[in-house]
Amino acid sequence: MKLGHKKITLRGADGAVEIIRGVGGVPVLEAASTRDMQFGLGWTHAADRQLEALLMRVLLRGRAAECLQGDPALIEIDKFMRLMDFLPQADLEGEMAKLQPQVRAELDSYCAGFNQGLADCGLIWEMRLMGYKPDPWSVADCLLLGKAFGFVGLVDAQMGAQRLLIQMIQNDLPEAKIRELFPYLSEPIDYDLIKKIELSPPLVPEAVKWLAKLPKFQASNNWAVSGRHTASGAAFLCGDPHLEVNRLPAIWQEIVAHLPDDTIIGACIPGAPGPIVGRTSRIAWSATYSFMDMLDFRIEQCQGGKYRRGEQWREFRARQEIIKVKKGQPISFTVYENEHGVLEGDPFAEGHKLVLGWSARHGCGAGEFNGLLNLLRCQDVAQAMACFRELDAATFNFVIADDSGNIGYQMSGRMFQRAPGLSGLLPMPGWEAKHNHQGYVDKHKLPSQYNPAEGFIVTANQDLNHLGTAKPINLPMAPYRANRISQLLRQGRQMGVDYFKAMHFDLHSLQAERFMTLLRPLLPDSQQGRLLADWDLSYQADSLGATAFESVYLAMIRVVFGDGGMGRPVIDYVLTETGAFNDYYGNFDEVIMKADSAWFDGRPREELLRRALEEGLAQPVKPYGQTRQIMLSHLLFGGKLPAWLGFDHGPIALPGGRATIPQGQIFKSAGRLTTFSPSLRFICDMATRQLHSTLAGGPSDRRFGPWYVNGVQDWLAGNYKLLE
Repeated sequence: MKLGHKKITLRGADGAVEIIRGVGGVPVLEAASTRDMQFGLGWTHAADRQLEALLMRVLLRGRAAECLQGDPALIEIDKFMRLMDFLPQADLEGEMAKLQPQVRAELDSYCAGFNQGLADCGLIWEMRLMGYKPDPWSVADCLLLGKAFGFVGLVDAQMGAQRLLIQMIQNDLPEAKIRELFPYLSEPIDYDLIKKIELSPPLVPEAVKWLAKLPKFQASNNWAVSGRHTASGAAFLCGDPHLEVNRLPAIWQEIVAHLPDDTIIGACIPGAPGPIVGRTSRIAWSATYSFMDMLDFRIEQCQGGKYRRGEQWREFRARQEIIKVKKGQPISFTVYENEHGVLEGDPFAEGHKLVLGWSARHGCGAGEFNGLLNLLRCQDVAQAMACFRELDAATFNFVIADDSGNIGYQMSGRMFQRAPGLSGLLPMPGWEAKHNHQGYVDKHKLPSQYNPAEGFIVTANQDLNHLGTAKPINLPMAPYRANRISQLLRQGRQMGVDYFKAMHFDLHSLQAERFMTLLRPLLPDSQQGRLLADWDLSYQADSLGATAFESVYLAMIRVVFGDGGMGRPVIDYVLTETGAFNDYYGNFDEVIMKADSAWFDGRPREELLRRALEEGLAQPVKPYGQTRQIMLSHLLFGGKLPAWLGFDHGPIALPGGRATIPQGQIFKSAGRLTTFSPSLRFICDMATRQLHSTLAGGPSDRRFGPWYVNGVQDWLAGNYKLLE
């Protein structure tokens, strides 16, 4: 059975469930209840999007070497997943019991639909080729996915930055320079202690490539606008989650669901009920990554399998894990934990090692679905904000609008209540009780906002600590995108769908505007200098000025931070091979904007800028779009099959830059090219029941069907489809 233009009719618990393809191939469901809608959604995910759902489950369970292939990279990723143990078996029964009855019924219905879809449509050939025979989809699988989705972004962002901080200290970077680059760092730095830490080696590159197949929020924009500023007189909600776009199938699957008294439109993550972002007839919502710090490292002094507490040595809790290996021998290893988290390394090797604590590790899982599934029953913004406070592992900035004209913002996630004076950025000695957490922060203290006087709300991963009494963010992204969105909203009059579409594709860079005030007086009277002087500060694909500015900007980073202490090989690695700079470039910018900085080593800033101009303007210049060519690569077979087979798509020029509203970040992770960019754009006018959207892909993972990449060109061109 295939999902096409012919209607599929299923038997739900409360009536018939009908599924057919609508505009752009988006599945349209007709159901008698939300429970039956989730049944149809599960069936649709099995029919259209098995690949992502099954692959994610195999990876997150740590069973890739057993179910897919027994190669060393998959064994390594399995070890990482078993180490993290996102949904500990000891927690599962308790989390199941926390699910509200209607939510549990909807989760059961989703899983039943997914399993019926597997039976009706058959296992996809990619999984048959690998010899994988899936277990039935279960509520535990949904809970696992819900928790892990909140964690994966932390690995690249918060964990990566904290490990970089440790490495800077171990390499004797002066404290003044470190504190400038990490302005939220409040603790004293014990150089001697931190130098004793034995950092575990990172995952091997091939394993990191498998980890990158999991969906993760990395950035995003959203904004809500009061009806007093809009043409329709109703509130608007706009969202564009920034995730990896150089992948196929697309991360999201869009759906439309018609219920007797409601219309639900949005985007789902295959493998979990939803939608995650979207709208009902009464409310609309979208998410950005909050950059809440949910991770804390502790330093433990280890020997003989134990850790020190005063004069005593205590046993770690040991958990035996066995990885089955396809066509190979099982591999057994032990995971060690204590009250602070999971140990990195071997406790029998004497030394100082890190223990990683995640605030959502235990006692979480049910809240994600109690919040998100009850969201579909909310009547207004205030009720939706309460739902988002239910979320524990998923730390996002949710912006909401309702059909009564209200707008609101709520940060979600569980935050450690840290001891006074601790920023969470530095690893603290685990044997000192004064550093222990004091439970978790009351979620009512997290940043939030309701009907602000200005008449709009914007989040774009900027520092939002001022909107709460808790301070969850210690490494925000730069505020350029948020400031540009706010600027355009202040300029707008009687704004409507077309205005917000243009905002989604606005390529003006406030970062470039800011830096050009420093650089313009220093530009040489040369062809390259005049090219940059005449640039309109927009990252258009045909722009030569954008390319020239990027060369100069990266030269500034190398001159100030490479020559200023990190060394050019290190800064080049951070720039091109990790996501650390892409997330936290704003911290680097703030140093350069200072009239004097420890990073200048006594040199005048003007001297450094002139050197950067000389280096940057010496680089060849070509149209910006030609520097942005990427392929959309198949999750399993990307780059491995002949181009004419069409599993990969492209090349395309990724629009935007790090500081434009459509953020187009390109970098490598373990040698694999990755991105974060608007994976989905959507606009909701609460005067209607419609949603305007454009998706970086298509609704189906079937390469030889018509819905694999059918949305890509419209996504690039800014052509929105109307879902209703």
